[in-house]
Amino acid sequence: MTQRSFYSASFKDFLSAEPDAITGQISRFHTQHLLHSQTRAWLTEIEILKRSLAESVEREGHIFIEFMIPRMGRRADVVMIFKGIVFVVEFKVGATVFIAADMRQAHGYALDLKNFHRGSHDKYLVPLLVATNATSQSENPVFAGDNVALTLCISPGELFSRMRLIAERLNQPTFDPNLWADSGYLPTPTIIEAAQALYASHNVEDIARSEADTQNLGQTSQQLLQLIHDARINKRKIICFVTGVPGAGKTLVGLNIASIHANREENEYSVFLSGNGPLVAVLQEALARDRSSRTGDSISATRKETESFIQNIHRFRDEYLHGGVPPEKVAIFDEAQRAWDKEQASDFMRRKRGIVDFDKSEPEFLIEVMDRRQDWAFIIALVGGGQEINKGEAGLAGWLDALKAKFLDWDVYFSTALLSGEYVSLGVDLNAVSRANVLPNLHLATSMRSFRAEKLSSFIHYLVAGQCGLAINVYKDLEHVYPIKVTRDLAKAKSWVRQHRRANESMGVLASSNGIRLKAEGIFVKNEIDPAKWFLSGVEDIRSAEFLEDVATEFDVQGLELDWCVVAWDADYRFNGQVFEHWEFRGTKWEMRHKAVRKRYLENAYRVLLTRARQGMVIFVPKGDKSDETRDPKFYDHTYKYLINCGIGVI
Repeated sequence: MTQRSFYSASFKDFLSAEPDAITGQISRFHTQHLLHSQTRAWLTEIEILKRSLAESVEREGHIFIEFMIPRMGRRADVVMIFKGIVFVVEFKVGATVFIAADMRQAHGYALDLKNFHRGSHDKYLVPLLVATNATSQSENPVFAGDNVALTLCISPGELFSRMRLIAERLNQPTFDPNLWADSGYLPTPTIIEAAQALYASHNVEDIARSEADTQNLGQTSQQLLQLIHDARINKRKIICFVTGVPGAGKTLVGLNIASIHANREENEYSVFLSGNGPLVAVLQEALARDRSSRTGDSISATRKETESFIQNIHRFRDEYLHGGVPPEKVAIFDEAQRAWDKEQASDFMRRKRGIVDFDKSEPEFLIEVMDRRQDWAFIIALVGGGQEINKGEAGLAGWLDALKAKFLDWDVYFSTALLSGEYVSLGVDLNAVSRANVLPNLHLATSMRSFRAEKLSSFIHYLVAGQCGLAINVYKDLEHVYPIKVTRDLAKAKSWVRQHRRANESMGVLASSNGIRLKAEGIFVKNEIDPAKWFLSGVEDIRSAEFLEDVATEFDVQGLELDWCVVAWDADYRFNGQVFEHWEFRGTKWEMRHKAVRKRYLENAYRVLLTRARQGMVIFVPKGDKSDETRDPKFYDHTYKYLINCGIGVI
């Protein structure tokens, strides 16, 4: 596991240690190339801390320097334990003013400790921002209900005196700092944070929430790495199907393999491929920005690297339509069950690419591309269940049919979980697959989701299915840890998320791609967004989610998350007082959906939208307008009442 902090000592031992010895110890653990300015900054911080802590007559307390924060490899400058309080200190050496972004950074570190570090769950946490050339601006700390204070802006000279005043006021019982530090690390990273951590050479085990997760992810990753190595040494062609319960980390395993073998020059060069365009764009840009900030390389150079590490599966496919052999030896297909069937793939090729004789499913063609490699090749198909939101998806059968018909020399590996109805439709015979092998480690059996995420998933499942009674029962366990509200006022909805988000937590507005009549409320689902800018740009950028102006649909957010969401609910999926009805807006009016598959896509769209928020959400249901037949109030009123009947409170 990763070193918890680069330096740890009691106040007494810290005060007696030489500054150069302290920086030397910190430098031993630092994995990045050290600039002279970084060492100077540490020496400045140490000098300030020594001067300040010398005021402590009792010399009680403990200091951690470069303490790991449970958000995938980030470290706070200093964490100090003093009289039962956790002080998180962020230094800005040379700064003459306190900047809002720095205040959010320090606050975010304290929130992450509170939420994801077991030892901090019942503690008071106080973030302190120290600008070395500024004057203190903060008075007494202001605590939220979870006992995390807003950031205090402190000058170096007042650091310890302010800590002492806060400790005396709160009068908390003391605790063992080392037991606190080692008490348990329970991260629940977003896919963006997890990808950044893996690309920065963290172990996949560091991302796990518990020992069970660690074992599960580690064993599956190790099994795949061994098989890849065996394929290269023995010149074999192998396809592995990796399954898992919802939230188990299938995508993480794929990203882990790709990050380990991301170097184009190495023998087991791998690529992560996804048909989810927004996810690919956001991950590519997030990794490029993160790497640029860590290495100092230009953003254009890091973008070029990350665009080869993670690719859009459709661009990969189109690259080899007219021949050619891919340089990648290992291809990892995320959400492999969503690859197109023969009908959809052929229709697309004819309409969009002008190829009239394309008569293959997407799985068949993708295997064929990797099969062009003469020496060896390896495919990892990450297979999930549910959440189909588009037509023409082949499912797992598309891959198995191709293997049975055309690729008899490929070795096939899967776990017995693949035989369950969740992954394979009835009637699909795996025994007919040539060279089939069962490996238990290719199934991820432990969900990494937190308690509230699992409960949210169940609640939304019942809510969308119209099963109000079952939804109420689940929400009783959920409401005290995950707030959900409903309103008829969009301004109130936006105000609610703004009030609840803290530090650098994200927020945004979501709506169904067929929520056409939300346009009357100022929500334009047909306006295209740039997913990378929407998800990654800060509060200063009007194109970002943070502005609560541009709306994202289920196609933009599937596989991604925000902390707080406004979910706008239109009349496309409307409750009639008894059951949900499925509608589609065409031209100038609503038309009912009759095909079962079209109904399922709509239900899944709302499942996706209602499970994107990590912290909480508010659902906005318009009032409608009697003078507009496309926005008749009766289209919305029953839905609003139904949500309240499911236990959701009104704002």
